Amino acid sequence: MKNKIKAYRKHAGVSQELLSKKMGVSRQTINAIENDKYDPSLELAFKLARLFGVTVDELFS
Repeated sequence: MKNKIKAYRKHAGVSQELLSKKMGVSRQTINAIENDKYDPSLELAFKLARLFGVTVDELFS
C-alpha cells in the first residue's frame, strides 16, 4: 500500500519523532510506514488522516 505520509509530514514541517509522539507509536514505525515496509492499523491510519486534515483514501492508495 502506497502512502503520502512523508509528503504531508514534510509540508507540515513535522519530524518523524514529533509525528510518532503525536500518534503514540515509535519513530521506527513512522519510518517503516513512510517507506512502505509496514501498513498501519486502521486506527493509526485514521489518526494520521485526521491530523493532516485529509481522508484515509487521500493519504493511502
